[in-house]
Amino acid sequence: MTVFQYEFMQNAFLAGTIVAVLCGLIGVFVIARELSFIAHTFSHIGFSGASFAVWMGWNPFYGLILFTLASALAVGRLGVNLFRRDASISVVLSLFLGLGILFLSLSEKQGSFVSSILFGSVIGVSRGDVWQIVGLSLIVLVGLAFFYRMLLFDSFDPVGAQAAKLPTRFISVAFLLLLAAAVAEAVQIVGALLVFTLLTTPAAAARCLTHKIARMLAVSAALAVAGVWGGLALGYYTNLPVSFFITALEAVFYFAALGWRERRERE
Repeated sequence: MTVFQYEFMQNAFLAGTIVAVLCGLIGVFVIARELSFIAHTFSHIGFSGASFAVWMGWNPFYGLILFTLASALAVGRLGVNLFRRDASISVVLSLFLGLGILFLSLSEKQGSFVSSILFGSVIGVSRGDVWQIVGLSLIVLVGLAFFYRMLLFDSFDPVGAQAAKLPTRFISVAFLLLLAAAVAEAVQIVGALLVFTLLTTPAAAARCLTHKIARMLAVSAALAVAGVWGGLALGYYTNLPVSFFITALEAVFYFAALGWRERRERE
C-alpha cells in the first residue's frame, strides 16, 4: 500500500518538503554566521509562544511566529555576540522553557499539545496548515533572495563586508527575522527540541562535501529533503516517531560526509 493514498501523508510530505528546502537553504547561512545556538534559542522561545497562544485560545502558530520574531528583534537590538555567550543563552533558554511550562499549567490543553510542540507533529498537518507553510515560506524565500548578495558577502567574508561599508547591522537583523520565521515553521515538523536538526545538520554535511556556495545550498536542501522523506516513510511503515528518523538520517548524512572529507584530505 502506497503512503500517498492517505491525505494526511500527502499533507505531511508537502509540508515536510517545503520546510526541508527552506531550512536547508537558510541553514547554510546559519552555519556560516555561527548562529546554531541562537536558532536553538528561538525554538525554545517558540515553544513558550505556542504555549501562550494555547492559553489565550489562539492558533499555536500565531504564538510561535509572534514570539520568535520578537526575540529576533531583541537579539538584533542587543547584539548577536551577547547571545553567543554560554551564560546568556542558558538564561534565555531556561526562562522561556519556564514560561512555556507556566502557560501550559494555566491552560486546559496539555498532554497532546506538549508532545506535538516539543517533538513535532508532521503527520497531523492539515491542508490548511500546508497553505500556511507555503505562504510563510514564500515570504522567507523572497526575503532571502532580496538580501542574498549582501547576506552572502557578510556571512562568508564579514571583514570584507565591513570594509565595503555594507549595512551589516541591518543585514544581521533581517537575517535573524528570516531565521525566526524558519524556526516557527520547522517546529511544526520536528518540534522545538529538535528544530536545529534541519537548520544545521544538512548544512554542516554540505559544507563537508563542497566549498562552492551555490552547490552547498543545493546539497544542503537535498539532504534536508532526503531526511524528511526518509523519516516520513520509515515512520509510516514502522509506526515509530517520524522526528526520530529525521534526526537519525540527518546524523547519518553528516557523519558520512565528514568521513568522506577526511578520506579525501588524506589522499
